[in-house]
Amino acid sequence: MSGSEAMIDKIDTNQIQDPFDGQPAGKASRSKAASSEQADATLQINYDRLIEAAKATPADAGAVQRARELLESGQLDNPANIREAASNIITFGI
Repeated sequence: MSGSEAMIDKIDTNQIQDPFDGQPAGKASRSKAASSEQADATLQINYDRLIEAAKATPADAGAVQRARELLESGQLDNPANIREAASNIITFGI
């Protein structure tokens, strides 16, 4: 028996890890069956606090009317306001 054959005989195949198994070498792999505790990758956002704060803010019907008038007049969507809004987005984020 040559030296390389002796080395091959000493390899414990139980220590070889399946790269797709996700288990450390030498440990029994878990069942591949679906678990009731599957990971959920959805983003969980709770807006309750913001909604309650908005409800607590006094309503100003006049502000809505003024905003409507400004939008209709074209005073809000001029190049200077667009530049300022873009600058604020860069500075403060969205």
